[in-house]
Amino acid sequence: MNAAPAHPALLRTSGGHERSRVTVVELFFDLVFVFAVTQLSHTLLARLDAVGAVQIALLLIAVWWVWIFTSWVTNWLDPERMAVRICLLALMLAGLVLSSSIPAAFAEHGLAFACAYASMQVGRTLFFVWAVRDGPESLRRNFYRILTWFCFSALFWLAGGLAAGGARFTLWALALLLEVAAPWLYFYVPGLGRSTTRDWSDVDPHHLSERCGLFVIIALGESLLVTGATFSELAWNPATIVAFASAFLGSVAMWWIYFDTGVQRATDHFMHSGDPGRVARGAYTYLHLPIVAGIIVCAVSDELVLAHPEHVSNAGIFAILGGPALYLLGNALFKWVTNARRAPPLSHMAGLVLLFALTPVALSHVLSALALGVATTVVMVLVAAWETFALRRPNHISETSPTRV
Repeated sequence: MNAAPAHPALLRTSGGHERSRVTVVELFFDLVFVFAVTQLSHTLLARLDAVGAVQIALLLIAVWWVWIFTSWVTNWLDPERMAVRICLLALMLAGLVLSSSIPAAFAEHGLAFACAYASMQVGRTLFFVWAVRDGPESLRRNFYRILTWFCFSALFWLAGGLAAGGARFTLWALALLLEVAAPWLYFYVPGLGRSTTRDWSDVDPHHLSERCGLFVIIALGESLLVTGATFSELAWNPATIVAFASAFLGSVAMWWIYFDTGVQRATDHFMHSGDPGRVARGAYTYLHLPIVAGIIVCAVSDELVLAHPEHVSNAGIFAILGGPALYLLGNALFKWVTNARRAPPLSHMAGLVLLFALTPVALSHVLSALALGVATTVVMVLVAAWETFALRRPNHISETSPTRV
């Protein structure tokens, strides 16, 4: 009898372009999350208050969590294999139900959201356990632990789906807390022990970096879609034209801040790290969440400014200032942990200070929504320009030095 192969046929081949490339079926899978991001931004716009913001934050974390764990799985499994492809298509169907349930997740569609979410997390992990049944023991044991955590949290998701009101939010928040804490606790399970970041060391930096970059593009695409759709329905007068231009420049600045040099520098650091599993967990699994959240809130604020350039409520002020602040904070932390710096980039911290300084002025309502939106766009453009020129100046110290830009 032949010995079992060291690596099952469903795993990606080691090294090279074939290992790292993002496949077409992964891009197809992402289309469901284009819809999810749209649902999140539209639902937040419809419920722009403290309760709505907290609820949408919970749903956003859930959407991100199911997407990023799927990206980890396709980092190891080859989506070109028929079984893996079918698994991704099944996840798409559940993801479409999940996304469709978002607007009424805390109303009549709570159980549908919970069932879709739990089935995606548990079902995908069960599939992985089956797919690597003849694979490396460390990989199998790692996913036995992950499966245990997801099965446990699924009980709270389902119970929350059956509950109502505050009880639903509490149960879902507890379920999400368990899942978000699990990687930091190394998925410890009595009898199975805990994983280590070394168990995740064969993560492919190019693949995971590209996957996260693509999700940022998805979120930026939603921002541009909102801007274009809203502008097309309005009268084109000086106020709406300025708001439209400001929203566009804000989206360009966000793209520039993340993609100009940050992605490549982070990927280089990722590739040469002595503990790539730790980098993947911190920089990509966790720190991309505020980046995506910032873009979604910016999309909401762009629509507010376009539709009502003259005045803005306090909730609208927090959206207009909070979106850029979340985005800059996420990028600052991401760049800090993926580069040899003693502190976050100075340009990003200066941008956060400027946004904070705008807050009392905005809350006094001396600025119109349009003026405040233009001011935040100016801040984002300044941050992008500052970092760009700082990194390209002739006497700039190499990127491995602990400098701040």
